[in-house]
Amino acid sequence: MNDAVSIATAIRTGKVSAVEVTKTALANISARDRELNCFTAVMAETALADAAHIDSEIVKGNNPGLLSGVPFAVKNLFDIAGLTTLAGAKINAENPAAIQDATAVAKLKQAGAVLVGALNMDEYAYGFVTENYHYGATRNPHDLRRVAGGSSGGSAAAVAAGLVPVTLGSDTNGSIRVPAALCGVFGFKPTYGRLSRAGVALFSSSLDHIGPFARSVGDIATIFDVLQGKDSSDPVCTNRPKELTLPQLNEDISGLRIAIADDYFVKGADSEALAAVHKVANALNVKQYITLPEAHRARAAAFVITACEGANLHLDKLRSRPQDFDPATRDRFLAGALIPSNWYLQAQRFRKWYRDCIREVFQHIDVILAPTTPITAPLISQQNMILDGEEILVRPHLGLFTQPLSFIGLPVLSVPVQHHSNLPLGVQIIAAPYNEAIILRVASILEDQGIVSAERVEV
Repeated sequence: MNDAVSIATAIRTGKVSAVEVTKTALANISARDRELNCFTAVMAETALADAAHIDSEIVKGNNPGLLSGVPFAVKNLFDIAGLTTLAGAKINAENPAAIQDATAVAKLKQAGAVLVGALNMDEYAYGFVTENYHYGATRNPHDLRRVAGGSSGGSAAAVAAGLVPVTLGSDTNGSIRVPAALCGVFGFKPTYGRLSRAGVALFSSSLDHIGPFARSVGDIATIFDVLQGKDSSDPVCTNRPKELTLPQLNEDISGLRIAIADDYFVKGADSEALAAVHKVANALNVKQYITLPEAHRARAAAFVITACEGANLHLDKLRSRPQDFDPATRDRFLAGALIPSNWYLQAQRFRKWYRDCIREVFQHIDVILAPTTPITAPLISQQNMILDGEEILVRPHLGLFTQPLSFIGLPVLSVPVQHHSNLPLGVQIIAAPYNEAIILRVASILEDQGIVSAERVEV
């Protein structure tokens, strides 16, 4: 039972108890996480107590919820009652424990899921590798010498290794999709504002999203449906009604207009990344290409906005405790603090223009396919990579293809494609805002055909 839906069904029907499932998950974490370094906190006692409560409800004839007894974990920037929210930072370890769960955590618990711990990430979510300066690097389950991606690296690696069937992460410029691709799992970034960020430590407020990781499309859709809903505690998550996507997974997609992103999304990818896109496109009989205009400028503007908004959140600590930051994070924040205000304003003006341009593209196309990352997972501590014959830095360029999409809040699912190199790659399935159901329908068809799949990795 690798997927959450099967686990929940088995628990509700009495084939296995929630306590047994939780004990197995905790044992796997204890045995294997020393090598992987996914977890920064494991909550064994509370997890077992919550699992016992699920079992008692079932004995009484009650239904504990859609996710009855499913173990899950969250990136350590989600508030967990009784646990200090680290957001990957040494400084935050001195903060008091959170007094209540983040909205997303609370919703999963209300659906019967059992929280087992908090997961490693890049400091303040500013990175694509999860080589955390304070808490160590999370290792890729497919090859322990390689990065898991970031900033939600612990979330992706924990699912890929089968430590838990589902996790939550956050995505500002690609921090769900990049690690999902490099670890070979499904990673979903819904439309900006679709899911509540209340109780989540923000990095760049106008870009931050939350979303799930899982090993099946059905699990992604289930978690997404559980997490949906208005939340007045998050000012950007108040106006959209809940729209269930799970029942739509088996709907016909023959009428959908699907195209492959070319130009910018081709030039920076190596041959393996492009082959993954073509494998997906061929399975869908897609031959049309489409250009997303000014994608390179969208990425540049995203860098400006991210750096400015991120730096603004941490100015006091940058002045008073610069030595307690990861030096790389500190330097990026300091650079962001020095960006002239007119650059930020111009980036936001461009953002509005770019959003209008892409809205016009979606008048003619329903779904766009693009690589998630330009390469497979690089080695831990690797500084440079060769793309298009040019030597460039690894860390900023793993988000080459994700940034122009989160920049305007588009919904995107990164689906895993297994490659002959034994290192997975991801393909982004992209749609217009609030069209998550279309994305999940396409992914479900690809999963049924065996084109995309997330295989559990034994370390």
